[in-house]
Parts: sequence; C-alpha cells; structure tokens
Amino acid sequence: MNNIFFEKIQSKNSGLKAAIKDSIDISGYKTVAGSRALLNTEPAIKNAEIVDLLEQHQCQIVGKTNLHELAFGITGINQFTGTAINSKYPELIPGGSSSGSAAAVAAGLVDFSIGTDTGGSIRMPAACCGVYGLKPTFGRVSRVGVLPMDTTLDCVGPFANSLDMIVEAMAIICPNFNKSLAKQRMEPRLAVLAVDADAEVQNTIRYYLEQKEIIDLPVVESSLFDQAYHAGMQIINAETWQAYGVLTETGLVAEDVNVRLLKAASTSEKDVAQANEIRTQFTQEIEALLDQYDALLLPTLPQVPPLLKDAANTAAFLNMTALIRPFNLSGHPAISIPLESDTGLPVGLQIITKHNDDEKLCAIAQYIVNKKSSPKEELDK
Repeated sequence: MNNIFFEKIQSKNSGLKAAIKDSIDISGYKTVAGSRALLNTEPAIKNAEIVDLLEQHQCQIVGKTNLHELAFGITGINQFTGTAINSKYPELIPGGSSSGSAAAVAAGLVDFSIGTDTGGSIRMPAACCGVYGLKPTFGRVSRVGVLPMDTTLDCVGPFANSLDMIVEAMAIICPNFNKSLAKQRMEPRLAVLAVDADAEVQNTIRYYLEQKEIIDLPVVESSLFDQAYHAGMQIINAETWQAYGVLTETGLVAEDVNVRLLKAASTSEKDVAQANEIRTQFTQEIEALLDQYDALLLPTLPQVPPLLKDAANTAAFLNMTALIRPFNLSGHPAISIPLESDTGLPVGLQIITKHNDDEKLCAIAQYIVNKKSSPKEELDK
C-alpha cells in the first residue's frame, strides 16, 4: 500500500471506509505515532472518543495511517515506517504530518480519513496530495485518546476527495455539526488576506477565482501574521518537547525529529508567555476582519510542494507552514481546496471563518467550488 498504512485493521462494519492517523487510539492496537521509540508501548485499552463515533456510525476503519514521526514534521518523510507515496504527484512530498491519511484518500483507498493538525498537519498534506482537508475550530472535535495529550493547538479533522464527503465526515466526528447549515446556499462576503506566496501559487488561485467570476474581492491585511507564525512555532516547540522530550534519551528517534526536539528544549517560559500575548492579539485581529467578511481567502502553502528527493532536511522547509500555522495559534476553522497550476502542480486555496463557524466554512467552500465557471475564451477577451 505504498507505506500509507502503519497497520491494516479488519472491521465488522459495512459503512463508509475510513482510515485513522496513528496518533489516535484504537482499542487493542498500539499507538506508535510513526516512531520506533513508541514501538514497545502497550496497546490502547479503549478507543479515542472519535473512534467510538466512527464505529457508532458503522464506519469501516480499514487501517491506521502512517505519519511524520511524532507528528513533528511537515514533509511526511519517515525513515522508520516508510514514506507514504503521493499517488497524484509521486515525485513530490506527501506533506506532513498526516501524510498517510491524505495519501489514503488521494489513492482512493477510503471514503475519508482522519488526521490531526497542530501546525498545518491536515492542510499541508491535503494541498500536497490534491485532496480536501479541514481543520475544525480548536476544541470542536474531541481529542480524548489522541496524542499528544496536552495541547493548545492540535485539532482532529477529515480528509476527502469531495466537499460532500468532508461534510459527511464532520457530521460523524462532531455530534453537534449541522449538515443542513453546511449545505446551505449563500452569497458570502469574501476578502483576500494579503500574504507572501510564489507567483505560480497566486496566479493559480487568481485564475481559478476569475473562472468562477469571483473577482474584485477586497484585499485585507494582518499586521500580526508573521508574528503569529513565529508564536505558533514557539508554542508547538514547548508543547511537543513536554510531550516527547524524554524520547530523545532513547536513541530511537529519527535524526530530523530528534534535532527539532532538542532545539525545542530551549523554548523558555518567557517565550511561551510572549507567544500567548501574540495569540490573543492575532485572534482578535482576525475576528475583527471576520466581523466584516464571512471568510478570508489565501493560499494554503506559499509555494508548490518540494520534490521528495530534495526534502530530507525537514527544518529547511518549515517555512512551508507560514500561511497555515497562524490559524492553529488563533484556533480558527480552515479548509484547503485542491487546485492545480498550469504546470500540473498542486496548489491549495485556504478558506478561514469565525470560531465555531465550521458549517459556514463548508457552505462557503461549496459556494466557491460549485459556482459555475466562465469559459476561458470569455475571460481572455
């Protein structure tokens, strides 16, 4: 299965096929999080709450998916369990950390999959693999039974090949998710959030929106966006070191992750306090923009994904999360819509809405994706 699954699972259920990132507990199976250092842990004694919800809806859980080790990397490369193949773009990274979950959907092995997103780990692989990926509002989907136990950033969310399936998945994993609101027709007030991204990415999104006759959108700015990215890095470093720092003593953690963990150890309480001040300010700034508009649009990634052969040094590509990590800090729901450039490379369109407006986020995504495209000849006149 091209290293997509860490472990295959036989299910007695006959409903939708789903795959689960191996940082989520399934009773009777080890939660290894893609790490040799956790290989000898005991099997989980009970399901994560999200797994119980999947089983209550008769979903077939066909396997635990591979990931970037300890969910602490953005390329998806894993020297221990193997790297999931990006089936649509096999020469490119699958993205991390939820690489196997995105790859399973892209390969058509499941109806939907479940990943986690601490610093972009759903939206990044969704953009790399050419699928839809949704990071819910922080706290909207249960994290009970999910590694790491303590986090102020991480969210559990779905991947799928269609928005309809994203909505179905959300209705399963989030008991208070309103499917009717997620499918409502609307004419949203949209704005473009000004960010730095390569011309190929910006042009792909611009042309896509022009095709849909979504034009002349107001452009808004965040004065704290770059600071929010760096603050998000400080928080994830502190919380990941707290969760996994002890594993650096085992000698079993891969070098790329081990180096990041040891560097994270130097994050001070002052660093975290300052990052949390930025969190408050940035969250308020985005909320103020969303008081004026229903959603903000921006690229998912600032550039097209790198070639797999060039991506061994994970730290060199951390800037790939520059446009996604800030919304882990603020906790806003975000979805990545798969697009493709003129050169046939994957590009993601990211949409942001207010806290707990996950249903509106899906409805706005449906509005954009399903809006009738204009013929190219008309646009070129």
